[in-house]
Amino acid sequence: MLTSSAGQLKCRKCGYIRKIEKEDQMKVQKKRVEKEIMIVDDEEEKIKTMPTIQIKCPKCENNLAFWWLRQLRAADESEVRFFRCTECGHTWRQYD
Repeated sequence: MLTSSAGQLKCRKCGYIRKIEKEDQMKVQKKRVEKEIMIVDDEEEKIKTMPTIQIKCPKCENNLAFWWLRQLRAADESEVRFFRCTECGHTWRQYD
């Protein structure tokens, strides 16, 4: 990563220096905020082959759900476990 100092960009590690050019702009990335869980149609067929677990659905109180893991946060943080009720199709998540 290059840091700016006195109109130049400098690498702290190796000492590389170059002038700041017109194309050099700070890029700001907004954090992704996920409010709803969406599953694309082609994944619907894959869901039926996923493993199941006995867990109570918060919506219909059925005791069986499909489950899968996804890495949503930084790599050094634990994965998020998703569940989808086999009865009503409600999807929820569980953080470790």
